[in-house]
Parts: sequence; structure tokens; C-alpha cells
Amino acid sequence: MEPVVDTMPIGELLDERRHLLDVAHWMLGSGIVAEHVTDEAYREWYALSEHQRDRIGAPRAWLTRVVGSISLGRLALSDRDGGPQGPVGVRSREASGPAPEDDLDALWAGALDALTPAERAALVLNDAFGSAASDPVSTAGPAGRDRPGPDTRPSDRARHSLRARAARPTPPRVEDELVDAVRQACADEDADRLAALLDPDAVAFYDGGGKVRTLTRPVVGGPRVARSLLTLLARHPRTTLHTRPVNGRTGLVARYDGQVAAVVCLDLAGSRVVQVWVVLNPDKLRSWNRPRA
Repeated sequence: MEPVVDTMPIGELLDERRHLLDVAHWMLGSGIVAEHVTDEAYREWYALSEHQRDRIGAPRAWLTRVVGSISLGRLALSDRDGGPQGPVGVRSREASGPAPEDDLDALWAGALDALTPAERAALVLNDAFGSAASDPVSTAGPAGRDRPGPDTRPSDRARHSLRARAARPTPPRVEDELVDAVRQACADEDADRLAALLDPDAVAFYDGGGKVRTLTRPVVGGPRVARSLLTLLARHPRTTLHTRPVNGRTGLVARYDGQVAAVVCLDLAGSRVVQVWVVLNPDKLRSWNRPRA
């Protein structure tokens, strides 16, 4: 079976982003600026070609180094102009391989707190490499075939899903049972049972908004969709998965350390799941994580 690349368990996905935010905040002293810098680092990651990303053996170390490079650029502008600056660009870099992780561990030594921001940045940076931003997923394209193939564009697959749902509507009781069966198969990490609940031509879309490191292309085919979901929702003591109302229908909500980390919407036709939408974009999940009055 063809592997599903760039899939990460929810815990690793969130821990990576938190790590990058911590590095940027430590260097620049502002949580808001740290968010901008981290988002910019992910844009550089997604701007790389698949071949370039495949050559990076330690993506988290690479992203840490990009965060350091961007932060150093901001600090240089601040020193030159006598004050803090807004977002700044970073020169294009050659993604030739992974960054060593040994130099990154030194960032967290307590004795380094006395260093200046520029000195801290120097510890993060030995060399630099990367690129500019791009939109990771295109949804444009002409109408596709009646039965979508693996190269069908996302918009065509969405239309196919809507047609399938209209042709084979799922009663609410069956919908609740089917979504709960998907949840249980994920909890049991049963790939065969999960694939059996999916249409053979099922497709999954992962919306990370370019702000977390996740899949950028639709996953096509029941077995591959099942594998990608099981990887994302891998069993972990700090990860929970429950059925919840989502946009007026039954969906899945995954939490990590009590925080909503993913919302999964399922499009059903008859007794099968034909389309999966996984929202991982932290901006879109803010409302799920707001304290209730």
C-alpha cells in the first residue's frame, strides 16, 4: 500500500507548534509576535517542493532554525531602526538537509536567560535554508468524472460527495451509529474495520491552514484514508475522541490535554463515509477552545 506521508499524531502536531512558539517568544519576548513568526516558518515549510521536504530528515529542527532566522531578522531591524518591527521576510534558502538538534537543546539551559536576544538567536542559527509562502491546497478545476479517480481535483470530489449524499441520504439514527462506529474503530486502532466503514473512493481533506505540519493534498481511497486517520488520532493517554454535534450533524472532536485539536466532519451516503473533512487550523478551532461563560 502506498504510504501516507506527512501525517502526524495530534500530540506531536501540537507539541511541535508549541515548541516553535516557545522559541520565538523566548527570543522576541512577545506572544503575539511569536504567533506571526511561527506562522511564517510554516509558510516556508509549505513553500518547499515535496522533494525538498522529503530531503529534510528532522522537520522540527528545520522549522526551529527557520523560526530563529526570522527572529534574528526582526531583531536586526529593531536594532537598526531603534524599535520593534512588524513581519519581515527571510531570504530564500536551499533545503539541503536536516539541521543538527544538538545546538537546539542549549536554548533551554537556564543559564542562558541572561543572554541578549541577539545572542540567543545566534545559538539557534548555524546556517539557513528555506523558501517563500504558497497556498498548499488548490480547490480550483473543471467538473470531473462521475466516479472520481485519484487525480481528481478536490472541488470535483466535493461535488461527487454532494451528489452521493443526495442520492443515498442517511437517516439521523444511522448517521449517529455510523459516526460512533468510526470513532470506535479509531479508538481500537482497527484499520480494516475503519476502512470497511469508508467508501472505496472515499477522500479526506486536512485543513491545517498552513499553521501546523499536516497533509496538504487530499487522501484518496478508503484504506489510505483509514491509515491517515489512525495516524492522526493515534492512541495516547492525553488524546481523547468523542462524537459531538458539528455544524448541525454528528461529527468527531479530538482533544489533546483537554484542548480541542481537531474537528472531523463526515459526509455519509447510505451506510458508508464518502468524504472526511479534518479541521486542524488553530485559528478555526479558537471558538471550540474559548472558556464558556
